[in-house]
Amino acid sequence: MTTFEQLGITKSILDGLKEIGFNEAFPIQVATIPVLLAGRDVVGQAHTGTGKTAAYSISMLQGITPRKKIQGLVIAPTRELAIQITGEIRKFAKYTGIKTATVYGGQGMGLQLDALRRGVEIVVATPGRIIDHLKRGSIKLDDVKYVVLDEADTMLDMGFIEDIEFILDLTPKDKVMSLFSATMPPEILRLAENYLNNPKQFLLDADDLSGEGIDQSYLVIKDREKMKYLLQFIDENKKGQTIVFCSTKNRTRDVARELYKERYNVVAIEGDMSQHQREQSMGKFRTGKADMLVATDVAARGIDVPEVALVVNYDVPNQELIYFHRIGRTARAGAKGRAITFVSYSSIGDWNIIKRQTKVQMTDLNEKMGIKVSIPDPLKRDVGPRRFGQYRKTGYSGRGRHDSRGPDRHQRYSDKKSYYGLRSRW
Repeated sequence: MTTFEQLGITKSILDGLKEIGFNEAFPIQVATIPVLLAGRDVVGQAHTGTGKTAAYSISMLQGITPRKKIQGLVIAPTRELAIQITGEIRKFAKYTGIKTATVYGGQGMGLQLDALRRGVEIVVATPGRIIDHLKRGSIKLDDVKYVVLDEADTMLDMGFIEDIEFILDLTPKDKVMSLFSATMPPEILRLAENYLNNPKQFLLDADDLSGEGIDQSYLVIKDREKMKYLLQFIDENKKGQTIVFCSTKNRTRDVARELYKERYNVVAIEGDMSQHQREQSMGKFRTGKADMLVATDVAARGIDVPEVALVVNYDVPNQELIYFHRIGRTARAGAKGRAITFVSYSSIGDWNIIKRQTKVQMTDLNEKMGIKVSIPDPLKRDVGPRRFGQYRKTGYSGRGRHDSRGPDRHQRYSDKKSYYGLRSRW
């Protein structure tokens, strides 16, 4: 193993790293830090939990001086990820005198303006909010030496590419730039070609979407049975925290409410919550004040909590890549973890697509637990069990008003006020 000291990191940064237990570098750090320190651009393809935030942050801190001018810029797709990155950089920079500010939509502009006026060397930002600051003149990029695009493929999916190009056009040409992405679609490669100068590529496990190191299993059950089995698996998880992923805001509320009724220490993150509420929930979970998080996919790319031992996909995601991002919340930094997916009858076709993308053996919990599967034919109610995936073969999509990705009508709760009042006590 290579230590950070062997990579030539300065003492002020090493002191911060040692304080949080960072001594030996991960492979992506060993690969990219020397290249970035040499002033060369980098394209890195690595999955979540591999240490890429430390890789670009440490390199950036090494080349920045504390003089209250913005010299480093990190662009991230979501608020949660931006906040998380800022927290990590501040730990690394504790003894350097370098200050970091986060700018993102949903937070009051006044708080961000105050931080910027006091002077910072690094800004971590979401695309839309930094453009707001650029247009009002509260952020200037003339002195930027380092630019990082983190989770570039997610920014592509969210439609931020034009915003990113607008921002990059305002940065100096003479800078060190790095782009990190879990996948490399053509648009990301084009962006790299246009804005990076002869980058060195590091494609670590580029073809591996297996979720190696994670004990993956699935259970095919009726939608109304999910809560019963969720409670069972949560009770079996004695090793750490749990994340439950749902595919809709309504489902997230319902599941969180039911877990709260069962007296679990649970918090939630979903789209209708204010930014303050989301930060409060995430803060409780990250610091261990909550044992359980129920979330929509908005959080799938922004959670780095080492103690997560179990991920439950309450609903099958509608894209295979989302599945791997979800389960990647466990088994962080080389640890082990478990991921369980609940497959309702209408989602079997989508689940089979995901299964074909994985290269590790998944555990069939139906077989292990002796739970029979009896899938009704959508056209002939008296037909017995079908083989998995046959709906898709016959042209039946399995998506209707009882789609597992949204709660059944009897599960809906219309009283949002009572929900938010309840959640404030979590």
